[in-house]
Amino acid sequence: MATIHVDVVSAEEQIFSGRARFVALPGEAGELGILPGHTPLITRIKPGAVRIEDEAGNEDFVFVAGGILEVQPDTVTVLADTAIRGKDLDEAKAAEAKRRAEEALANKDSNIEYAKAQAELAEAIAQLAAISKLRKAKL
Repeated sequence: MATIHVDVVSAEEQIFSGRARFVALPGEAGELGILPGHTPLITRIKPGAVRIEDEAGNEDFVFVAGGILEVQPDTVTVLADTAIRGKDLDEAKAAEAKRRAEEALANKDSNIEYAKAQAELAEAIAQLAAISKLRKAKL
């Protein structure tokens, strides 16, 4: 089966590098599915789960908090603002971040804090959704 090289990197580290059959991730305009030979593409990505099906058919999940996706016919590069391996996601921490962001939104003091709280809430919700996807994949 044909494969494509995939790199998922953040400012801190390289999270994934290897061959894959398929990659799915949350693009700016909706969910994207990328197979080998995909048309070249550059787009922003939203917070959510990157699902990578490796050469052996195993699935790997990486949570990204936004970033840029570049697709070439033989390479997929995800440059993430923040990236966390699916196995390293902490549901309690994400739920607490969501609660704090919701609290901050309820007590809106300034537009800047409000905008920051909205972004933190979106990221926490996306992390919880990624955790849910990861659980379903393991079933």
